[in-house]
Amino acid sequence: MKFSQKSEAGVRLLVGLARHYDQGPLSLAEIARSEDLSQTFLEQVIMPLRKGGFVRSYQGVRGGYELARAPHEIGMGPVMRVLESSLAPMFCVTDAPDRDVCAFEEHCSTRVLWARVRDGINAALDATTLADLLDEPSVDSYQPSAVSYQPLRMLVPSTCGDYQPAD
Repeated sequence: MKFSQKSEAGVRLLVGLARHYDQGPLSLAEIARSEDLSQTFLEQVIMPLRKGGFVRSYQGVRGGYELARAPHEIGMGPVMRVLESSLAPMFCVTDAPDRDVCAFEEHCSTRVLWARVRDGINAALDATTLADLLDEPSVDSYQPSAVSYQPLRMLVPSTCGDYQPAD
């Protein structure tokens, strides 16, 4: 799955605000400069983050934006769901009520795989906070947690709706 430029910019915008947490609002121009992003693009990206309750805006000469909560209280799962609307790798496993219906849906042999990928993406994002992104000095030092993958059982559910993620 590939995330959009909007999500990339939104996360970088939040990281910029997190670095400045509890020091007052920052203008989009300051964030754009520090994160090497387009201010015009950030003006579009900030709106869903504000509506989602992740940032607050202030008017006036010293106005700008700041985080609505502490970085450790902002989960990346909810952020990404606001920015992307769906984190499903295939439309057949999205929660959208108006999603397209696949011709193979009733007898699809790969739908369980896509549901597991969706759940893995959601679990990884839900396990990460904005503060985690501040604490991580580089991707080279990142150590993945030990994940135990369970092999697919021989009797797979007949529909994706029967699939339940492992706890």
